[in-house]
Amino acid sequence: MRFIRDVAQPGSALAWGARGRWFESSRPDSLNTVQFSYYTLTIADKILHFLAKVEYDGALPDGIRMMNPYRENEDIREICSSFYRKFYNDDQPRELIFGINPGRLGAGATGIPFTDTKRLIDGCGIQQDKFSTHEPSSVFIYEMIKAYGGAENFYRRFYINSVCPLGFVKVNAGKPINYNYYDSKELESAVRDFIITNIRTQIAIAGKSDICYCLGTGKNYHYLNKLNSQFHFFREIIPLEHPRYIMQYRSKTKDNYINDYLRKFQV
Repeated sequence: MRFIRDVAQPGSALAWGARGRWFESSRPDSLNTVQFSYYTLTIADKILHFLAKVEYDGALPDGIRMMNPYRENEDIREICSSFYRKFYNDDQPRELIFGINPGRLGAGATGIPFTDTKRLIDGCGIQQDKFSTHEPSSVFIYEMIKAYGGAENFYRRFYINSVCPLGFVKVNAGKPINYNYYDSKELESAVRDFIITNIRTQIAIAGKSDICYCLGTGKNYHYLNKLNSQFHFFREIIPLEHPRYIMQYRSKTKDNYINDYLRKFQV
């Protein structure tokens, strides 16, 4: 029998209830590996615990809505449990890769960063037939992961999350569109403390802070680098071109970017 203290189990009311706020138990110091007589927390335990608890309850600028897929959709909770139990069911440290914030068709749809439903099935071997999504960024990431050696090898070394762990949408002509934390100074200022807490939490989950890879060589990298200069989260931040930019503007030369990722990963 496995005994776990204050760690929400996947699928439980505690794990996925509507009360998922920043409780004390979701703070970085309580996410470090804790040794018990019968059980050591795995990376999967810590990630799923974080997803169950994370919530932003501060003010947002007019017209901007926070997107929390981990509370809004039971299918996403099941996908997250399957994915993280499959690839992170151990206590070995991972190197962090930070995106911007979840988008509607990637992590906003499946709960897994840069993973749409097709890549979830074909790239990760996790079956899901309740809905279908396509995200160009996911296409690039999983072509890169294939070149790296496949999902098991990649996720054994890396853990992908975001500078801001929850996404944003803005309604434009009656349709929701993705919105980034840096798209307005007002939003950036509103979520700054939330982001700082998140970075510390993700480091505690990953168990490593020497190197962080940043997806985005522009605003996301500059913002993360500025915070790092103040708080010294990481010894080094290595920028990688963002998959969305590659697929939208440089798709004909995406193999060059895949090689650049692998070179910076020192493969």
